[in-house]
Amino acid sequence: MRIKPGRSYPLGATYNGSGTNFSLFSEVAQRVELALIADDGSQECVDLTEMDGFVWHGYLPGVGPGQRYGFRVHGPYDPDQGQRCNPAKLLLDPYAKAIDGQIDGDESLFGYRFDDHDEPNDSMDSLGHTMLSVVTDTAFDWGDDRAPDLAYHHTVIYEAHVKGLTQTHPGVPEEIRGTYAAIGHPAIVDYLTWLGVTAIELMPVHQFVQDPHLIERGLSNYWGYNTIGFFAPHNAYSSSGSRGQQVTEFKAMVKSLHAAGIEVILDVVYNHTAEGNELGPTLSFKGIDNASYYRLVDDDPAHYFDTTGTGNSLLMRHPHVLQLIMDSLRYWVEDMHVDGFRFDLAATLARQFHEVDKLSVFFDLVQQDPVISQVKLIAEPWDIGEGGYQVGNFPPLWTEWNGRYRDTIRDFWRGAEATLPEFASRLAGSADLYQSDRRRPLASINFITAHDGFTLRDLVSYNDKHNDANGEDGQDGSDDNQSWNCGAEGETDDPQILALRARQQRNLLTTLLLSQGVPMIAHGDELGRTQHGNNNVYCQDNELSWIDWHLDQPRQDLLDFTRQLVHLRRDHPLLRRRRFFRGDAPDGSIGDLAWFLPDGNRMQDSDWHWDDARTVAVFLNGQAITEPDQEGDPVTDDSFLILFNGHHEPVEFRLPGTAIGEKWHVAVDTFQDGETRPDLHAEDSVHLEARSTLVLIRQ
Repeated sequence: MRIKPGRSYPLGATYNGSGTNFSLFSEVAQRVELALIADDGSQECVDLTEMDGFVWHGYLPGVGPGQRYGFRVHGPYDPDQGQRCNPAKLLLDPYAKAIDGQIDGDESLFGYRFDDHDEPNDSMDSLGHTMLSVVTDTAFDWGDDRAPDLAYHHTVIYEAHVKGLTQTHPGVPEEIRGTYAAIGHPAIVDYLTWLGVTAIELMPVHQFVQDPHLIERGLSNYWGYNTIGFFAPHNAYSSSGSRGQQVTEFKAMVKSLHAAGIEVILDVVYNHTAEGNELGPTLSFKGIDNASYYRLVDDDPAHYFDTTGTGNSLLMRHPHVLQLIMDSLRYWVEDMHVDGFRFDLAATLARQFHEVDKLSVFFDLVQQDPVISQVKLIAEPWDIGEGGYQVGNFPPLWTEWNGRYRDTIRDFWRGAEATLPEFASRLAGSADLYQSDRRRPLASINFITAHDGFTLRDLVSYNDKHNDANGEDGQDGSDDNQSWNCGAEGETDDPQILALRARQQRNLLTTLLLSQGVPMIAHGDELGRTQHGNNNVYCQDNELSWIDWHLDQPRQDLLDFTRQLVHLRRDHPLLRRRRFFRGDAPDGSIGDLAWFLPDGNRMQDSDWHWDDARTVAVFLNGQAITEPDQEGDPVTDDSFLILFNGHHEPVEFRLPGTAIGEKWHVAVDTFQDGETRPDLHAEDSVHLEARSTLVLIRQ
């Protein structure tokens, strides 16, 4: 096959209607072969003879969408010097827009012999055992698709797994369950709209690898934090095929969600890849240019510097790694129309050298990029490296998963001592974390639970993790389990224990959805999903991790309650302010925020430091809002008085006097779910049940 010189950019495989341009970066390559794979598995290899700026390229007329291909890179194999080129390994294109197949764990995938790790494995060809890149056609009829472009203060995020959300939903046709088509199906879109969420945050949909050691144990990589293709939608989530059809199906999903006003946020894993450490397979980057793509130990380049716990970390100071990430982000926004990203272990992205640096080149590139800087950017602000916990320290453009919010709200409701001051700060938007660099409450992504850890129902039902099904002797998953004093461990028929657990779920959801900042709900928490105490279902692709959509009455009640809270937040701008509260007015009178003791008096400084203080009320003054809305008009609202009792005993609470309101309507009562309380008046005495919340509105 005759090849033409082609162009060095764009990288990857680019179809122009009559042929395809192929382009690959490798600084160490001495020769690069393009392998075209036929339907019968045979290959035809063509040399890429052109090289400009370490980019090897060529153009093949007549090659079009659906063509599978890979690269064979000839160069040094010297692990002690950090080089691992091996032409026996068929390598994925780092810029592949679609990927076909999955690895099978065969010895040929590795650069060494299983029986001798020091012996290069250069005679076993990985073709037939590895994944293949696919040439794609970017054409798609987007019609009148427009990004919802919702401001953060209008946003309610729903973290979801493509398969876990849809696999058992009775309204989704069986043949598309667990796929992008299922997410875009009216049964799911209508549910999200009915619930009131405005953005779906999808757990990893970049092409990931199934770990052979999990497959051998009858398990799988369910979560997908094991990326190998930063441009390719994961092929197992496609109902229509993996020769480029997954790209079209993904776009159709986005178009369907956008039509309902729902944004699409992707959970992306740019901190490491699925190739692992020196004992991992050679699938792509490792065989293309190991020392350029990965961060190696400075004085021992045979090993990988790992701040992610997965075996490797990408080298964030190399220009081609930064280019790869920025090109990938831009592709998902411009070509796939997604609305934002949540960056897994984002502290690793800030490590140019050893320390986390919020002035790193990566953040500079994001800041100045006219496309990426305009979408939602959410950091998981930690990794496992030294100094990796960086909540509150990301640049102003970014929002953050607020781990301190999660921990504080949990502590308050499980009855921990001395939590009241921080509880108040988290409820009011975490000004202590974000105000110093002029960020706003919207910088805080508030959450109680996420994919990693207990579900909401399990959080209040189990004191210890029950991960036996994972086959790791209970060594996996977080160990920060603490008693919720909710009676028997795990499943029970005791009505009092069940009532307490249900109330605690309502308390946590109420706190989450009435806090300043941006709330995130983990899929299924709104309807009492359980994983039966497993707090790490990363390898459980089965009923344990999927949502069970057959709802009994208690689960239906919780779902209705959650929807009520979401809509209450939506209807009241006071509950989703764009700026921090200021507190008292300049003359010392009550301003936009005030805190009250159970006796109805204002809290004083000394009241915050009583270890056993677990009961408090917060007054949110709707008439004191002076910030304009996005149209520039002044905003006023109903006022709220929210009473929290985190104590294990009931409390008599005397409502404040008429200075803040004469008559109050009970909007939410987590103790009497579904029942109606009569209106209350200033200075009334209210019986606030143990571990309960009462939300009052002055209209």
